[in-house]
Amino acid sequence: MTNEETKKDFIRDWIAKDIAKGHYKAPITRFPPEPNGYLHIGHAKAICLDFGVANEYAQQGAVCHLRFDDTNPCKEDVEFVNSIQEDIKWLGFDWGEHLYWASDIFDFYYECAVHLIKNGLAYVDEQDREAIRQQRGDLITPGTNSPYRDRPIEESLAQFEAMKAGKFPEGGAVLRAKIDMASSNMNMRDPVIYRICYDPHHNTGTTWCIYPMYDFAHPLEDAHEFISHSLCTLEFEDHRPLYEWVIEHCPIPAGSRPQQREFSRLNITYTVMSKRLLRSMVEEGLVSGWDDPRMPTICGMRRRGYPAKAVVDFCVGVGITKFPAITDVARLENAVRSELNTHAERRMAVLNPLKLVLTNLPDGHEEEVEVAINPEKEELGNRKITLTKEVWIEQDDFMVEPPKKYKRLSPGACVRLRGGYCIVCTDYVADADGKVTEVHAEILPGTIGTNPPEGIRCKGAIHWVSAKYGVKAEVRLYDRLFKNETPANDPETFRDDINPDSLTVLTNAVVEPALAQAAPEFHCQFERTGYFVTDRYDHSPEHPVFNRAVGLRDSWAKMNK
Repeated sequence: MTNEETKKDFIRDWIAKDIAKGHYKAPITRFPPEPNGYLHIGHAKAICLDFGVANEYAQQGAVCHLRFDDTNPCKEDVEFVNSIQEDIKWLGFDWGEHLYWASDIFDFYYECAVHLIKNGLAYVDEQDREAIRQQRGDLITPGTNSPYRDRPIEESLAQFEAMKAGKFPEGGAVLRAKIDMASSNMNMRDPVIYRICYDPHHNTGTTWCIYPMYDFAHPLEDAHEFISHSLCTLEFEDHRPLYEWVIEHCPIPAGSRPQQREFSRLNITYTVMSKRLLRSMVEEGLVSGWDDPRMPTICGMRRRGYPAKAVVDFCVGVGITKFPAITDVARLENAVRSELNTHAERRMAVLNPLKLVLTNLPDGHEEEVEVAINPEKEELGNRKITLTKEVWIEQDDFMVEPPKKYKRLSPGACVRLRGGYCIVCTDYVADADGKVTEVHAEILPGTIGTNPPEGIRCKGAIHWVSAKYGVKAEVRLYDRLFKNETPANDPETFRDDINPDSLTVLTNAVVEPALAQAAPEFHCQFERTGYFVTDRYDHSPEHPVFNRAVGLRDSWAKMNK
């Protein structure tokens, strides 16, 4: 996509002006996840922006770095590192040789911290967290100075070295920047920039026991990597003065001029975006894992059957603004439908089987009929399936006493078997409770591909699967994880909003035989039912498993009438 074709926004306008003024030859951006969880759809929006901007200026030398902000060993894990890289590549982006780790430059952060102390701009505070919190004041009341704020420089240097040497317990001391305790911006009231943590680090082991806080590490990482445009979500807008203070007062590489700008984060109805809440659901077993297809994680959406292009198209289509907003999840679902409608092959599957016997066909009858692979792509042609005397149809496709405008099968009614004959229902069998267990019908010879004889009205077409060749399959029907449009974002109450009917597992579904042989992550449309994907982990020829990516256009409305 060229610069001219790209949808413009204030971030891209800002970058274009910087380049036009000669401030930078090309933008250098970064995507800096903390490896303490799996990426979700909100991260996908940031990925599309960070890598998208770099791709738009690729010919001028622009790149996007993947940087792991691994400065908090208490919550980080290699599992998350691997998943993040896999998710970014699945979305279609690549960092090439530009993979960086915050932990690779721990020495640099330390040198910068020592530089601040030597210049009277940082001090070691030995108060506990609660005392420091109380001294910060609030939006109306200015903060009060720590009793350690004016301790001699040599003393802070010695105590900072003692922190590094492991001579303080966790929480026993912190390093604070000396800025302005009366600032109207709470982030500038002598923020903590280093703390103690004795958990082993996944990359550096036990070499370090002091770690920089994000607000200190972030600008220094950007400067060290010569990032030009540091793009953050809107909650970091109030942190920008601290970002600029660190850049101004620390010994960053010559010629490095990173700038931070903020855009609104992605919020979606019926969804929570808090990594803490998502982690809680996983740890409490409320979902099957980070890649549960009901989760808004990138790997969850992938397993559910959302195509990568649909996710990217959605994120790009939402746009980049500075105004917080909530996007209807239906917009994401429509992006998925649009992509799958164009590219997914059509197949037939019966989710709740009811036997249909074509009584005027001989026993053992087999006949190949043709149906379109994808009517949106006529060049793909047709596929052949075998029609037999007995087939499975959906239970909902037959009613003894149908309502008006019912266009499926009922006594005396005529419908077409998809790709096959028009048939007329002649009888049915019911059990002692009145439940229909079998339907009888006669085919109308010569009606494959043509209208029924004059005087017979064919109400519609229904899908089917041969009873002889159909393969039993497990089908997982996923609904929205939360029942409320705006679920609580509170760790104490969010569980009340979880939809108890968000997963239905059908174990007696029957599918075309070819579907059992399909590779994992094969997308298709079950005709008249929805879009499905073979599960990337559980599907096998011996046990076919299909996940519903999204229903047909009006399925959600129908379920909520």
